[in-house]
Amino acid sequence: MRLFTTIAALRCYLNSQKSAAPHVTVGLVPTMGALHAGHLSLIQRARQENAIALVSIFVNPLQFGPTEDFQDYPRNFEQDRLLCEQAGVDVIFAPSATEMFGNQAVDRTETEKTAQKHIEIHLSSLTQVVPPPAMTSVLCGKSRPGHFQGVAAIVTKLLSLVQPTKAYFGQKDAQQLAMIRKLVFDLNLPVEIVAGAIVREESGLAMSSRNQYLTPEQKQQASVLYRALQQASETFASGDRTAPAALAAARAAVAGEPAVKLEYAELVDPDTLTPLQVVETAGLLAVAARVGSTRLIDNIILRNRRPIVAIDGPAGAGKSTVTRLAATALNLFYLDTGAMYRALTWLALKTDTPISDECAIAELISSSYLEYNLDPASKMLKINGEDVTEAIRSLEVTSRVSEMAAIPAVRQFLVEEQRRCGTKGGIIAEGRDIGTNVFPDAELKIFLTASVQERSRRRLLELKDTDRANISLAQLEQDIALRDEKDSTREVAPLRKAADAVEIQTDNLTVAEVIDRIVGLYKQKIGPKS
Repeated sequence: MRLFTTIAALRCYLNSQKSAAPHVTVGLVPTMGALHAGHLSLIQRARQENAIALVSIFVNPLQFGPTEDFQDYPRNFEQDRLLCEQAGVDVIFAPSATEMFGNQAVDRTETEKTAQKHIEIHLSSLTQVVPPPAMTSVLCGKSRPGHFQGVAAIVTKLLSLVQPTKAYFGQKDAQQLAMIRKLVFDLNLPVEIVAGAIVREESGLAMSSRNQYLTPEQKQQASVLYRALQQASETFASGDRTAPAALAAARAAVAGEPAVKLEYAELVDPDTLTPLQVVETAGLLAVAARVGSTRLIDNIILRNRRPIVAIDGPAGAGKSTVTRLAATALNLFYLDTGAMYRALTWLALKTDTPISDECAIAELISSSYLEYNLDPASKMLKINGEDVTEAIRSLEVTSRVSEMAAIPAVRQFLVEEQRRCGTKGGIIAEGRDIGTNVFPDAELKIFLTASVQERSRRRLLELKDTDRANISLAQLEQDIALRDEKDSTREVAPLRKAADAVEIQTDNLTVAEVIDRIVGLYKQKIGPKS
């Protein structure tokens, strides 16, 4: 693990890595140190999804108000360093305030230079990043003026310095997350913002560096915030989708714990932070409260959608057949992601756009649109208004679709399309990154797999009456093993089992038995009435 405290050293390292491997992926986890299990979950994901996992540790003075706890904010760099090393982090970037903002912007007293406390930043000497006031003046912004401008400034600076492939932020700071996504979208920054689920203590209290301020008794009292969110969720699940009902349930629960002083409980759109009266698709129920002198926040997403089932697995595991039949058995729509890739491949071939020319492909698909019938009984797919349901099954398309699917712009375009299809839920989809990347919040995730030998045997039977019938079983095993390796190590959305996915090994199962298991898991996890 490398430790850098200067921008020059960090840039030197990143440039050397990108020179050796131009498409190397970098995952950035921005932190203020005092690392806990929540941070480590983000680090673990960055480690899994990228060639380089980079953690920044910087207590940002710009996001603290004059009366807030900048001086007392928990700092334990050696412990943080050890945790990062144990988690497999490649690089820690831990700059000083002067390194980040320059001498002209930073003031601190002579006796406090080594401690780096009581730092004053002169904003007037810095180029500022100003997020939309409608996003920064609500929720926490009401009591923390200037906080989100400070967050926006440091995050923009870190994204500019590191230029990561993905940057990871916790869902606990939901307002911050929404603001950063807006910032990245508006500035066209080439980075994917990944949200990590809230990690909680056994009592339900959301993990936070500021939990260190709490006594054991206060921690127990503070757990009422999670109980309040659960109570609101139960009210929502009962059928009342209105804000007054959810908020009344949350406030009533907090009122039962006098030591916890509720600052706000609000229901807003998760992306725009606009107040909601009724949840049509999704609502962010956010709370903030004080326990003693410590300010805590928490939230939950209330989703008004039918369940989503995500099925991933290696090539040849039977995902397409199983998913289509499971859609009928569960009364869900079938999202044929493979057909979507085929449609774009067909379009490239029809327009004589070289698939090897990634820039031309990006230009082509950016002005294209897809239309589909998700009913598994009546498949239909159109691209730019032309029905290509049958045309995409041609041998020419089949021979080029893998090449097309490897293009980052294609994957990005189709991931957005697939997520749009899942807005109201009620779908089942299969692929190699459906549960890990496309629908990480799917209600049920399944990893469908089989041994290389079994998949090769099945493939041999499929080829029995084709012009490839003379291929040997040994050659098929070699081909499938190589495909597995490529899929698992590719730079964009590699094949891997989601941490919360249920694995179904199908070597000794019939298709009907696999469907039965999926239906059983669905009823067990989601309920028969869904």
